[in-house]
Amino acid sequence: MARKFNSWFYLICFFFLAGLATPSSFISNDALDVHGGSGRTLLQMKKTCNVSFENLDYSVLTDKCKGPQYPAKSCCDAFKEFACPFSDAINDLETDCASTMFSYINLYGKYPPGLFANECREDKNGLDCQNVEQSKKSGGVQIAATQSSLLTLTAGLIVLLLQLF
Repeated sequence: MARKFNSWFYLICFFFLAGLATPSSFISNDALDVHGGSGRTLLQMKKTCNVSFENLDYSVLTDKCKGPQYPAKSCCDAFKEFACPFSDAINDLETDCASTMFSYINLYGKYPPGLFANECREDKNGLDCQNVEQSKKSGGVQIAATQSSLLTLTAGLIVLLLQLF
């Protein structure tokens, strides 16, 4: 009886931890606004981003979001298609991922400052990435390992070790 209880307990703990580690399905409004600098950056040093934004293909944005009008629908759809696979990294306000991404977007697209932050607002959670992530995953885009995947892997290994001993 005690062995059966332990198995269920570990299984429930594993799925609880895995649920906490699921990737974000939104790009938060805070992440959209993070590219605007404030004067207090010395005391607010951020960790380096683990996504290599400098090596990504920005053509999905530059091909679909063109000025001088920058139509909101096509620009926001292109932004979501580009940014949603990296929503976990972008939403982590302890890293410089959002500001690094926006720096490269503005470098390659020559977009006006705040274009995506001002035009691309969907609801209180931010931009909904649920449908966009599915299409990007099938497109074969490589995504850098995030803390979520490491947490899931660690939880699985701990549960496995506890079952063995």
